[in-house]
Parts: sequence; C-alpha cells; structure tokens
Amino acid sequence: MARHLLAGGGGFVGSHLADLLLARGDTVVAVDNFATGRPANVAHLADHPGFTLVEHDITTPLPAAVSDDRFDTVLDFASPASPLDFATMPLEILAVGSTGTRNLLDLALAHRARFMLASTSEVYGDPLVHPQPESYWGNVSSIGPRSCYDEAKRFSEAITMAYHRVHGLDVRIARIFNTYGERMRPDDGRVVNTFIVQALRNQPITLHGDGSQTRSFCHVADEVVGLTAVLDGHLTGPVNVGNPGEFTVSELADLVIELTGSASTVVTVPLPDERDGDPRQRCPDITLIRDTYAWQPTIALRDGLGRMINFFRTQEQIT
Repeated sequence: MARHLLAGGGGFVGSHLADLLLARGDTVVAVDNFATGRPANVAHLADHPGFTLVEHDITTPLPAAVSDDRFDTVLDFASPASPLDFATMPLEILAVGSTGTRNLLDLALAHRARFMLASTSEVYGDPLVHPQPESYWGNVSSIGPRSCYDEAKRFSEAITMAYHRVHGLDVRIARIFNTYGERMRPDDGRVVNTFIVQALRNQPITLHGDGSQTRSFCHVADEVVGLTAVLDGHLTGPVNVGNPGEFTVSELADLVIELTGSASTVVTVPLPDERDGDPRQRCPDITLIRDTYAWQPTIALRDGLGRMINFFRTQEQIT
C-alpha cells in the first residue's frame, strides 16, 4: 500500500490513474487547480477513504498540510495538453512544466519519494524516424505554436534527469502517446473528441487535408496500466506508453461516423502550416515496455471509441 501525491489528479489521464491506484489499495492525494481538469472527473471519489482532493496550483509552493505529509511517490501529471490549450494558455503551460515540475521534484526529494513525470510524444515533434523509439531525439521547433508544450515537457525531462544525477532522486519518465477515452473535454481541440462531437451533432466532420496523416490511439484504460508498469518498474526511462496500431485520420472519421450512426459528411479543410509542427505521422515503438514489463494495449480502437461515444452521449449529454 503506497501513498501517492498526484498532481493533475483532476485531469483526463490523472483521474483514471487515481482510479487504478485506489483500486489496488493505495492512497491518493490529488492536487489540481482545475485550469483544464474538472471536478466532475473525481466526483465519484469524494467519499473514498483513500482519496483526498486539494485544489492548488503547483507553480506555487504546496500548502504545509500537504507538503508535510508522507508520500512514497510524487506523480507529475499537471499540464494542459491539447491544441486549444497551446493557443490560449502557453505561458501557463511553460510555467507548470518548469516551476511546477521543480516544486514537485523538491517535494519528492524532501520525502525521498519516487518521482514520475508524465511526458509526451510531443517531444519527438514532427518525427523523421518512424515509429519513434525512446532513443530518437526528435524534430521539434522551439518557436512554433506548439512549442510551449513541446519545450515545457523537454525541459521537464531535463530537470528530472538533473535531479536524478545530482541528488540521486529515484525517477521515472513516461512518454504518453495519443490517448483517448471517457472524461476527455469535448471541446479541447483533439481529433478524437472533435470528430465524436461533430458526429453526434450530425455536423460535418472536418478533415485536415486528405486525411492521410496518421495517429496511434491508446484508450485511457490501457494507458494507465502501462503507466503503473513504468511507475512500479525499475527503468528510469524515458519509456514510450502508447498503442502502436496506426490509423489515418480519414479512417478515424469513417469509423466515428459508423459507430455513432451519424448523418455527418466529411469535409476537407486546409492542413496547418508546416511551421506549426503538427506531425504527419506519430506511432510509438513500444519494444522497451513490452519486452521489459510485458505490457501492451488490449482495447481495439472500435471498442474504445464505442465506450467514449456512450460517455459523451450520457455524461456530456451531447446530441
């Protein structure tokens, strides 16, 4: 039974991770300022004896009541992470990936706790190597509109490894690839939820270019199992956690229309400028996590989308 400080615990991935940690008997103190996380994501945990929610911005020091507690792990899942956030919250993203991460590292150091960083496939940028192994250094613009997130996470990885080397801190770095599922914000600009909302409303599905760009979608229930394998395991990382099954965006649009029974049609809009850094291909090489921890995703895209569509219909009440 471990005690976890989970920053970003009210977010999409963070809230599912809290569920899994609690289900195995651990204790979770979730910290979130709800800039993009939502109280509804953890409302079902309000009466759980192992769960505590603290509303706080990690770019400022944690309250003494939290920082003086005992933690076995400190988990950094606190960052806005969608294209809409990149455009509207770039300074906040840079702050949480620098000052916020350092505050959490200092907390982990004070407790001699294991620190885990939720990094991202965005550190690979628009990759010139496909699929992307952990050894690939990436093709990232430091000045493009996505750079606030890309560079914040690259800095987070760098400072995490600096604490590991200088202070001997026990750290884990996981690089999360495109994740989808229940509790995503319907309007955050990511492709899966955008297509689902458009389809449920019988609106045109907006396809950028010819839709031949690819993504590899991992359902959040698979993702958090992989993340806990990294957390519990011995590899410092980075470790890719994602689904190597690759789909074109056009295939995704067709599948969403089929599963929703929508009357939507597909319309094309111009591709973003290449300088935006939006990748043409993204697919994880998961050899490391598969061979080391015997983890690989099990939920097919069709099944995961069905679960997400049902959630949006019932919980988000999108019609």
